[in-house]
Amino acid sequence: MSPIDTETTAKDVLAYIDASPTPYHAVRETARRLSQQGYRALDEREPWSLQPGDRVYITRGDTSIAAFHLGTAPVDRAGFRLVGSHTDSPNLRLKPNPTISKNGYHQLGVEIYGGVLLSTWLDRDLSLAGRVLVHAGGRPAAHLVDFRRPLLRVPNLAIHLNRGVNTEGLKLNAQEHMVPVLGLESAGPADLRTLLVRELTSAGVRAEPGDILGYDLCLYDTQPSARSGANGEFLHAPRLDNLASCHSALSALLAMGRACEATCGVVLYDHEEVGSRSAQGAAGTFLRDCLQRLVLGHSDGRPDAYHRAIRNSFLVSADMAHAVHPNYASLHEPKHQPLMGGGPVIKSNVNQSYATDGESWAYFAGLCREAGVTPQHFVTRTDLGCGSTIGPITAAELGIRTVDVGSPMLSMHSIRELASAADVAAMIAVLQRFFS
Repeated sequence: MSPIDTETTAKDVLAYIDASPTPYHAVRETARRLSQQGYRALDEREPWSLQPGDRVYITRGDTSIAAFHLGTAPVDRAGFRLVGSHTDSPNLRLKPNPTISKNGYHQLGVEIYGGVLLSTWLDRDLSLAGRVLVHAGGRPAAHLVDFRRPLLRVPNLAIHLNRGVNTEGLKLNAQEHMVPVLGLESAGPADLRTLLVRELTSAGVRAEPGDILGYDLCLYDTQPSARSGANGEFLHAPRLDNLASCHSALSALLAMGRACEATCGVVLYDHEEVGSRSAQGAAGTFLRDCLQRLVLGHSDGRPDAYHRAIRNSFLVSADMAHAVHPNYASLHEPKHQPLMGGGPVIKSNVNQSYATDGESWAYFAGLCREAGVTPQHFVTRTDLGCGSTIGPITAAELGIRTVDVGSPMLSMHSIRELASAADVAAMIAVLQRFFS
């Protein structure tokens, strides 16, 4: 394997994130990159024809995607090497009937998706992107939209009207205080469907406001991703959790040359931030359905082929990790304080918020050693709760050996997060070793 260039990977992960303001766009960008490298799309509604060495991908719900490089050996003997991540991030999303007129303003009602750090969404230049479903004479046609310009803002309250904010803290009510402004009533109408039709028309889609049957629209910050730090060591970007892990998994898979014995793949799920309970989430059947069909087309055909394949398989659950915060170091477990720039983090929790055990920890640590990378460790303080990942869910659903890992970061679940450029290259290097 050739060395991973930190500068190249840092630029590429920021480009990937900026192209992916929503899970819909993340899947489209992932599919574009896969197609450029010779991967072909499979349709779950059609029969699959597979040969050793084939490179294929499958999407579900427009927000989850799985890609596989079939091995030279049948999967019942060689198993799967899989990396799992998620395409969604905490954000604000439009309600079905969002239009509000209040005190001379046009506003749009939003729901809070996932564990959002609400204060970070105030006073930002926000836009809208997502999926619009348009009447097409039969089955609704789905089109992606992205306004790509400042359109909305959630304005903060002036300190003159909230004198205690700096000493007593900012207290936000999601229903009352997070409603973005779209325009002034005195400036004219601001109909959402009319705005959507303009965007569709500019993309070559002919539609009228009445043709819009539904939509899934997310707010996002229009400020582009950037580098910072005395030596350019930091990445500033939205959705680093968890598009940075999606990018690492995808980059490692695309770096594969010839097929190895095992079938290698990535699965990028939606809805991790809200519990994964959906048809395309980790608690759904998406990955299991894909693996079972791959076994049918690439095994000895015995009834127990799938079960033997799973027992020969391993999953790396890649989700960003908590770096030690210099201003809040006391909130971190004293001997488990990952540093940004210090390499991949192995995440452990005996109560199964993470799927790591001694065996899977040792396996990933061995991969790090072979890649010339030193792993770090994260355990939450014993007196604090622990977040979770797709790792325990997928391990329980499939019975597959799993390790939970991630690159260290700060400002997790902020509208704009912070990570290290060096950690992107280090994670890709280890995952390349996993796939080799």
